[in-house]
Amino acid sequence: MKRLLILLLINICSFSLWAQINTDRVMSIGRNALYFEDYVLSIQYFNQVIKAKPWLAEPYFYRAVAKISLDDYKGAEDDCTACLERNPFLAQAYYARGIARQSQENYDGAIADYTKGLEFRMEDRQMMINKAVAYIQKGDFDGAEKAFEELMNAHPRYSMNYLSRGAMYLEKGDTLKALADYNKAIEMDPYYAPAYGNRAILHYQMHSLDSALVDLNEAIHLNPRESGYFINRGLVRYQQNNLRGAMADYDQVVSMDRDNLIARFNRGLLRFQVGDNNRAIEDFDVVINLEPDNYMAYYNRALLRYETGDYRGAVADYDVVLNEYPNFLPGYYSRAEAKKKMNDLAGADKDFWTAYNKEQQMKKDRAAGKSTSSSDLADNDDNKNGKDKQEENTREQSDKNISKFNRLVVYDKEEERRSKYQSEVRGRVQDNNVHVDIEPQFILTYYEKPDPVKKLVYYDKIVESYNSKMLLKRKLILTNQEAALTEDQVNAHFESINEYSARLDKKPNDADLYFGRAIDYMLVQDFDEAIKDFDRVIDINPEFVMAYFNRAVVRYKKLEYASSQEEQTYAEEFISGGNMTMNLATGKTSGVKKMGNDPVTAKLKDSKKSYEYEMVTRDYDMVIKYAPNFVYAYFNRANLRCAQRDYRAAIVDYTEAIYRDPEFADAYFNRGLAYLSLGDARNGIADLSKAGELGIFNAYSIIKRMTSR
Repeated sequence: MKRLLILLLINICSFSLWAQINTDRVMSIGRNALYFEDYVLSIQYFNQVIKAKPWLAEPYFYRAVAKISLDDYKGAEDDCTACLERNPFLAQAYYARGIARQSQENYDGAIADYTKGLEFRMEDRQMMINKAVAYIQKGDFDGAEKAFEELMNAHPRYSMNYLSRGAMYLEKGDTLKALADYNKAIEMDPYYAPAYGNRAILHYQMHSLDSALVDLNEAIHLNPRESGYFINRGLVRYQQNNLRGAMADYDQVVSMDRDNLIARFNRGLLRFQVGDNNRAIEDFDVVINLEPDNYMAYYNRALLRYETGDYRGAVADYDVVLNEYPNFLPGYYSRAEAKKKMNDLAGADKDFWTAYNKEQQMKKDRAAGKSTSSSDLADNDDNKNGKDKQEENTREQSDKNISKFNRLVVYDKEEERRSKYQSEVRGRVQDNNVHVDIEPQFILTYYEKPDPVKKLVYYDKIVESYNSKMLLKRKLILTNQEAALTEDQVNAHFESINEYSARLDKKPNDADLYFGRAIDYMLVQDFDEAIKDFDRVIDINPEFVMAYFNRAVVRYKKLEYASSQEEQTYAEEFISGGNMTMNLATGKTSGVKKMGNDPVTAKLKDSKKSYEYEMVTRDYDMVIKYAPNFVYAYFNRANLRCAQRDYRAAIVDYTEAIYRDPEFADAYFNRGLAYLSLGDARNGIADLSKAGELGIFNAYSIIKRMTSR
């Protein structure tokens, strides 16, 4: 990120002239990038506008939003301040700056910003929630209670109010009020996974393991992608002496995220307990590789190496631990045993007497009232200090007391506390709200967002044949999980556009060059230029299937973005669904009359939209005409029908796709949702079941919702 401010001057020289001349267009492209979560790219476009017209307020605001999404809170705060210096009446800028300040633990500053923003939007739900959370994080529970009282008076039917206030009561130690609020939140919204996850933690703290398990099961059904639920359920199962169940949960986490330290460490301990020593060593190897100063992992691996006969490896690990904890007596005794097995009797004898002498000295120190290190002994008499069984068996992740080497790791209380409010303070709506949405349209691109759960590979012989000719600089892939560009990728594609332009000057009728440049324009979110190049490809080669396909995708993206502006005011977009979203697309402020309210304007807009839908449909029709087995055209056209609420036509297209590819999981999933939209639960659930079987595991949570009604 540190090079973003100068990247434009170095790498986008060819764009500088028109960026200064047509800042409205550059702003529009930047907002495209922001809407489609391409934050690094959007910042570059807003940089151009700021350079050309530094007196404008909006580009600073939009750049701040992008920076918040990239966790650059200081930069976001500075941009919001610059925005407000230019226009002090933009309530959303106070809101965004409040988020940035709250994320930097400047709670007083955040509260001041939310208070100012609420002067413009008196009952803005999300600002009210964030203000209450800021009071909690500050430790001012009286202020928080007043803020919640105002919030609930303004929005009495919003379940997140109770979830947030429940977290506050838990923070205060009032578990009964916390439980009552969590119960109310679940009663109001029984399909919101974090509510069950939070209540499970409360049940666990209240030693109600069965209730905690029930809640975690429900949270996992509703959101099977959240590894934290599996980690917590593994902990609950362990406390219930269900080692097999705990192991299965940690296996699931590792399958989703092979580098998850908590799951790896805990699974290593469980494998150690059941005698699966070699695989336990493998887990601790991963932990040590990822966290080289994890001395508890070294000590556990040393014990395991001793058990498997690797005495030299065990001694090496004991050496690492004792260099860090020179008074850890069990380490000396254990190393002595390993050295004895190696026939290093002198070394073993030295370790034994070192430990013995240290132990005697510690006894004398304790008798004299001197303090000793808590890591000197393996048993710190936790029971004598009033600790319960759950605390005996666990340690927080940040707890580096080596004597707790054989305890399961749990999230730090501080991190757990933050996570309760994190979704309130920032994050995307679709990551926090439980809602049902179809699998998105497919696109031909170079990059794909990795999905730890959905591991499907998409193939088509037309694409493979084109890739084999090596006409483009990169391999095209079919995906419906587009990835945002990194800074280096942005740079590369701007350079690529310049290179294609130079080559087209020499070969103006080369369809492949236009196609390659169109892909680059598409990736940098310049949809108008991308469509122009796809047009040129089709003019030169009317049977270029992939150009029709991607032109349809880009046209639909333009339509989707335009619809987001027409259907929602800026406030509705910025505070969508009751949770903060960085998915901003418009610059409208409250109080501005919404276009299209009069019948004539509305009719014209509907007519234009119908025409644009028809243009997208025609492109998919052409793909199907020239490549009738290209299943992704049927799928995308079906998605278009769903957007138009023509579910019967969508089902026909999904069925055609499935006929040609019986393993097309996404088509089963979307067809299932289309059936459900028509009230056909039997066929809908059958399709969702098939989609889950083929790898879209989110289908199971929807089935559960439908069958539990």
